[in-house]
Amino acid sequence: MAEQYIVGVAGFIACLLGLVFLYFNSLVRFRGLSKLGRPATGNCGAVGTTDIIIVGAGVAGAALAYSLGKDGRRVRVIERDFTAPDRIAGEGLMPGGYLKLIELGLKDCVDDIDARHVLGLVLYKNGKDATLSFPVEKFESHVAAKCFHNGRFVQRLREKAASVHNVSLEQGTVTSLIEENGTVTGVRYKDKSGRLLTAYAPLTVVCDGCFSNLRRSLCNPKVDIPSHFAGLVLTNCKLPNEKYGALILAEPSPILFYPISSTEIRCLVDIPSRNVPSVSDGAMAHYLKSLVAPNVFPELYPVFISAIEKGNIRVMPNRVMAAAPNRIPGAFLIGDALNIRHPLTGGGMTVALSDVVLLRDLLRPLHDLSDASAVFAYLESFNTLRKPMSSTINTMANVLQVVFSAPTGPVMEDIQQACFGYLRLGGVYANGVSAIFSGLHPSPLSLAFHFFAIVLYGVGRLLLPFPSPNRLWNGAKLLWVASSILLPFLWSEGVRQMFFPLTVPAYYRTPPGRWTSSTSDRDSRDCVDEIDAQRVRSYFLYKDGNDAHVTFPREKYQSCVAGRSFHNGRFVKRLRNKSASIHYVGLEQGTVTSLIEENGTVKGVHYKDKTGRLPTAYAPLTIMDAAPHSTPGALLTGGDACNVWHAITRGPMPSTINTLANVLHKVFGASSDPEMENVQQALFVYLKLGGVFLHGVSAMLSGLCPRPSSLAFHFAAIAIYGVGRLQYTNLALPFVHVLLFSGCIL
Repeated sequence: MAEQYIVGVAGFIACLLGLVFLYFNSLVRFRGLSKLGRPATGNCGAVGTTDIIIVGAGVAGAALAYSLGKDGRRVRVIERDFTAPDRIAGEGLMPGGYLKLIELGLKDCVDDIDARHVLGLVLYKNGKDATLSFPVEKFESHVAAKCFHNGRFVQRLREKAASVHNVSLEQGTVTSLIEENGTVTGVRYKDKSGRLLTAYAPLTVVCDGCFSNLRRSLCNPKVDIPSHFAGLVLTNCKLPNEKYGALILAEPSPILFYPISSTEIRCLVDIPSRNVPSVSDGAMAHYLKSLVAPNVFPELYPVFISAIEKGNIRVMPNRVMAAAPNRIPGAFLIGDALNIRHPLTGGGMTVALSDVVLLRDLLRPLHDLSDASAVFAYLESFNTLRKPMSSTINTMANVLQVVFSAPTGPVMEDIQQACFGYLRLGGVYANGVSAIFSGLHPSPLSLAFHFFAIVLYGVGRLLLPFPSPNRLWNGAKLLWVASSILLPFLWSEGVRQMFFPLTVPAYYRTPPGRWTSSTSDRDSRDCVDEIDAQRVRSYFLYKDGNDAHVTFPREKYQSCVAGRSFHNGRFVKRLRNKSASIHYVGLEQGTVTSLIEENGTVKGVHYKDKTGRLPTAYAPLTIMDAAPHSTPGALLTGGDACNVWHAITRGPMPSTINTLANVLHKVFGASSDPEMENVQQALFVYLKLGGVFLHGVSAMLSGLCPRPSSLAFHFAAIAIYGVGRLQYTNLALPFVHVLLFSGCIL
């Protein structure tokens, strides 16, 4: 009996230990506690255990994993090789990219890797120089370009990602995407032991770099290789200006220098792809010694020759690829997997980190990623929103590579000389270009302005001291060739998205399932519950016995999405109760009497509490209802505080809804003027047409698509429609009067 009792107790303990082991194992597999490899099974990533799969743990992948993990997402990262990358690119982070790194909370990733603090770039040509200093005066002293060994930086990013408990990093090679009914639901991959496994998640983000093997499944890549980099590392030497990189514009190849550690300088020679010498047969060494070395700084010449003789020459193709993503729900491309620019300006990591920040911010309002089609439709805005940063840096890099390459004729020499001379002017000319170059002011309009300013400067140089037929012809050729360089790159980036993003419908996509445009992304939609709020799905307009049905375009949203009508006091009270439920929010009754200002900066407020006392309150930022002035320390916000619109549309969005409300009030107001009557009749009948005519107006009225361009289009269409009606009915009133009258209203 005793032995049976002991065996029974032992069995019970073994069962308990087995349950504990199974529970812990489930935590390891499903909660991401194992960082660099999980117990893998044939279907180890089932739906529900992972929110997002990230393919690739380079700069973009590791940074995205960290930021999404910090936001509470369950993230699974699959990386081909976790050893430190050894590359001759990805070694320069521009100031704009460094600011994105700070925004992601990854500033310390450039610490303890011997990163160099670089303040700008000096261009050298024919014994002259032009200095491009990054405009970082308004930032803290640590904001500058950072140059380092790429492998050290990537490993630091991976360590940060692995430190987040709900981020799992696994070594494996993703071979293909899993598609079901046209939607990507996961990936197939080989782990480091060679087993073929699958992983599932509602969203798969592919960021496996410029050599992506999944790119063809998600986009239409058109890769061009205009040149190759021949890379060397120069040790124990210094540049003429230690805080600046150097770019020598020489024939046959421009030469780029920048520090990557306290003892090393990276040298990159840009060689056109049509005549790249071979490294294996010694042709590259001969090319560098005989044609490139004579253009190197005298103080670096011995070290340059020594590096060549050591045989540590590495060659890398420089790819250029514009973004052309396909419409495949469930998967997403970012970073170099999506688009690549020439690495001459070092903008790749800046664009990648900007993509990460943007995607993180877009995903934050989404609590449920299971509806792949709705999520994908919403994330289409990413490709337009990224354009200011990506397209500007891409175009700048690609254009400068063409301009700075060895001239192929007198016109290209004139263009290069014009660019160099323009930058030598300094001031707003050089600062404007460096602001774009550094990613601190990525404005497509600024890019176009400076490009054509350089062209005009070059044409002016050719026309001096006075124009002649030959000089005019040379100026025309310069203008033509310069335009032929810029315009193809602008076209590939998307002129509409770059310069007219407000005309792109995807720009206005809202998160799927949002309650209304005026509720918070967080859990505040219950503020319209229990206040007897009524759903409003449409308006009816009545005139002279006829009606027009204005329906809100809600088809792409959940059934709960509609307008709401309620007692204002009940709604405001619910919002106040919601705010009071947050422990660090304090609500106090009082009347603010004045602002506290010190040296032109608002420091706080004077107010009278409900007992009549006059206390003061101080804070770094005061958000108030007051007249808008440029006053440091204070911010004007809210609908009626900033501007007031007519209440006919009951919508607080600015610009489009303001204009629409005021115009509709003017048109719908009772008037005995025959011209106003014709405008009102034209609008009413236009809405009765239904279809795209009605839906376009109702989309603006409802705040679901508040596009100024759509407002202007529909107003012009209504005016033209009204003119057509007048001509068709042979009314005596001249149609020009209607157009002029409509214009006066708008």
